[in-house]
Amino acid sequence: MAARESLPAAPGTHLRAPDSVRLAEATEVFAMLADPTRLHLLWLIAQGESDVGSLAERCAASRTAVSQHLAKLRLAGLVETRREGRHVYYSLRDGHLRRLVLEALSHADHRVSGAAPHD
Repeated sequence: MAARESLPAAPGTHLRAPDSVRLAEATEVFAMLADPTRLHLLWLIAQGESDVGSLAERCAASRTAVSQHLAKLRLAGLVETRREGRHVYYSLRDGHLRRLVLEALSHADHRVSGAAPHD
């Protein structure tokens, strides 16, 4: 049986089979999501743009730690910044990342709570 070149996709997804470049890029994204503090920051930012102080307060981490994580996320191209006076606001780069973060946490919630999986 030949390997499937594509799977049925949800609206807005690409149908192309992944090549080595796309697999490497996806692996880098998952590596950024593999840290609990970064994942929490991305979840918070998915709710709306925020500055470092607000994020540090909401995720119970130091401003220094939050700043370092945000720098990694920015360098990885996962978050964008907007400056307003002395404040820098962070937002997610795109909807794909938002959906990925929300789905990962929804999946975790199902596993922890014992709720039945669904499509």
